[in-house]
Amino acid sequence: MTGPLHIRPALPADRAVLVAILHDTFESTWRPQLTPAAVAAYQQGNRPAAYVAERGHLFHVATRAGALVGLVDWQGDFVNALHVHSAHARSGAGTALMDLAEAEIARAGFPAARLETDTFNTRSQAFYAARGYIEKDRYPDLEWNSNLTTVLFEKVLGRP
Repeated sequence: MTGPLHIRPALPADRAVLVAILHDTFESTWRPQLTPAAVAAYQQGNRPAAYVAERGHLFHVATRAGALVGLVDWQGDFVNALHVHSAHARSGAGTALMDLAEAEIARAGFPAARLETDTFNTRSQAFYAARGYIEKDRYPDLEWNSNLTTVLFEKVLGRP
């Protein structure tokens, strides 16, 4: 898909596509790293739908040619989620969404932005490192019960 990228607040009508993007990220990134028990728990809990129901109204989304291709969610100085559908990876959507999140975090008066990823996700680590994030800590990822390790990243933000 080509055309300009647009960023906007999520709408209630976006819910199904937001859930689909989160499922896509799970399948393309997380599932290969998880134990069968963790995959079953994910599937039974329908975690993407619960997350979108809880926080989806706070998301900002990227669209291209009318199609929703990615989302970002932050609270305070912490970026909870950045997801771009695998069909739109490396299209600039993640960069544009993070630009917005960082600008809004700085505008809110926070000196830095923080986020987490896991050690196996080297692609996201490279993306964040290229944006100026530095590793601050590592700790067990208890969310997935799969012996994963979470990496905490932080980026000092300039003034808006």
